[in-house]
Amino acid sequence: MLEIRLILCSIDFSEFSIRAYHHALSLAEHYRARLVALHVVELWRYPYADYVASTGDYAEFCRALGEGGKQQLREFVKKHTHDEIQPELVVHEGAAPDSILSLAQARKTDLIVMGTHGRRGYDRLVLGSVTNRVMRRTTCPVLAICKPPHDSMAAGEEGHRLHHLNRILFCTDFSENSERALDYALSARAEYDAELILLHVLEEVPAKTEEAIATATEQLDKLIPAEARKTLKIKTAVRLGKPYREIIQLALEAQIDMVTMGVRGRGALDLAVFGSTTYRVLQLGPCPVLAVHI
Repeated sequence: MLEIRLILCSIDFSEFSIRAYHHALSLAEHYRARLVALHVVELWRYPYADYVASTGDYAEFCRALGEGGKQQLREFVKKHTHDEIQPELVVHEGAAPDSILSLAQARKTDLIVMGTHGRRGYDRLVLGSVTNRVMRRTTCPVLAICKPPHDSMAAGEEGHRLHHLNRILFCTDFSENSERALDYALSARAEYDAELILLHVLEEVPAKTEEAIATATEQLDKLIPAEARKTLKIKTAVRLGKPYREIIQLALEAQIDMVTMGVRGRGALDLAVFGSTTYRVLQLGPCPVLAVHI
């Protein structure tokens, strides 16, 4: 079973980062992992920074912004944290994607948790440049939170909210590189005793449709490890249509709590692949998405 020892949660104080932080807290509690809450102060957000720089007070200006960010983060964490988890608070100055990636690498982070949309309105259209860049460049999995799924948050005995996975959806195109993403899906299924659905979508309707569906179903069955075949909680599904549409539709129908998908490398093809399927599921889907770099 995969270990999660350190979780990094990026916080910009938006409603999406509140939801992401709640998920990060619950995961840290469940896995008994350390949690780092990171806020990045981006100077470009302050149009008057250039003016301040010209007056000679730039160092003091940066110091004040940094102190303000620390105070905001302390207040945010105090408001949204229960006593059982005490995260480490980190404030960086710079570009948010670079800060998140460098800290994740330096700390050997096992999981990054972040909201899919930041505070800027156009982020709804472009997923959020920060989440986009982090997801495509990091080597560790990213759990992207858009909005709370139906039943995945339940009240715990102590009165705080616990994140629970009842149903997980793993999507595959049968590429050789999807094995790592499947490992995470299988591990989460075992950890939460959840139901797991393995999905493949046939984008082009073949001439012999029934035969193609049977072949794809057989391929999905072969992905299930021998030890996992004993459980009745692993199912397979083959659908016809646009991959992102079918993934989202099945997630809605089956009330999926988390979709697990692979994100390919950093090459020219990456943007096209990411944009065509993973991007749209993240942007339009009804539940959190665990994107595993493959």
